[in-house]
Amino acid sequence: MLLLLAEFLSQFYSGFTVVRYITLRGILGVLTALAISLIFGPYLINMLRSRQIGQAVRNDGPQSHLSKSGTPTMGGGLILLAIAISVLLWSDLSNRYVWITLGVLIVFGAVGWVDDWRKVVEKNPRGLPARWKYLWQSVGGLGAAIALYATAQSPVETQLIVPFFKEIIIEMGIFFIVFTYFVIVGSSNAVNLTDGLDGLAIMPTVMVAGALAVFAYLSGHVQFANYLHIPYVAGAGELIIFCGAIVGAGLGFLWFNTYPAQVFMGDVGALALGAVLGVIAVIVRQELVLVIMGGIFVLETISVILQVASYKLTGRRIFRMAPIHHHFELKGWPEPRVIVRFWIITVVLVLIGLATLKIR
Repeated sequence: MLLLLAEFLSQFYSGFTVVRYITLRGILGVLTALAISLIFGPYLINMLRSRQIGQAVRNDGPQSHLSKSGTPTMGGGLILLAIAISVLLWSDLSNRYVWITLGVLIVFGAVGWVDDWRKVVEKNPRGLPARWKYLWQSVGGLGAAIALYATAQSPVETQLIVPFFKEIIIEMGIFFIVFTYFVIVGSSNAVNLTDGLDGLAIMPTVMVAGALAVFAYLSGHVQFANYLHIPYVAGAGELIIFCGAIVGAGLGFLWFNTYPAQVFMGDVGALALGAVLGVIAVIVRQELVLVIMGGIFVLETISVILQVASYKLTGRRIFRMAPIHHHFELKGWPEPRVIVRFWIITVVLVLIGLATLKIR
């Protein structure tokens, strides 16, 4: 929106042409989303508290979590609002990737909002029934996958790129739709499972989004893409603003979500953020690198799968509690220790992911 205004004003003063630089708009996207989160965060917390929209805590979980009961939740709505405003202000709104990613943000955010509303406001412990949740997640995931497949302008946009190997490229064809669906829905649920401790999910999300911004910039720049032997995806660079907005909104939310949390983001934030990371990774053709950088999300998901499978098959549990962050809590780790160590692991994994740019 402001890009169009700046281009119009550049007719009268050439200084406005600086807004055309995608890196500047990425930085402005970070700062805009950060400012929105920091300014409106206290108002949101007070509103949620006054309406008694508080977190319900499981009795069979770590005893230290009982004190969190009643903490305002659904704060993820502010994250999504900050991201959307920042993206609409600073992005090139003629870019199809911007609208596809915004669509994913809205659909998955709506699914999470309904689930949270039923749990917290209507006091329905089941929330949105699983079949309906996965149905609407599937609608969002398949919709984005079909849109990307139908609008692909070059073969590389539907190929699978294997990190560390510049010669291995897998043609997916129509299977791209199925693959993309699983990436988006899987990433959405993985981040949601990780969101169990104060700041545990949001900081890895910020770090992965920051790394994806680097991939988006390089993938959208033909010279850099050719030099690094990564796919050139025309228009992907515009997702820098989206990734920057996630970073800014996430850091602003962490200001209030850090231990001890004043507000939780709930499913409305976790489901949407995970899905957006997935769709951005698909667009820049770095789905497998997302698995590396989001290793904590993968670990949390696998721990749940193993726990459920083991209990159903043998009647025994592998972990004291799943997802795995609760396992470490029940082993006696203080919550801040679990959080910070998972953050450190994410830093290492993100660096490994970025290293794939040169190790090929």
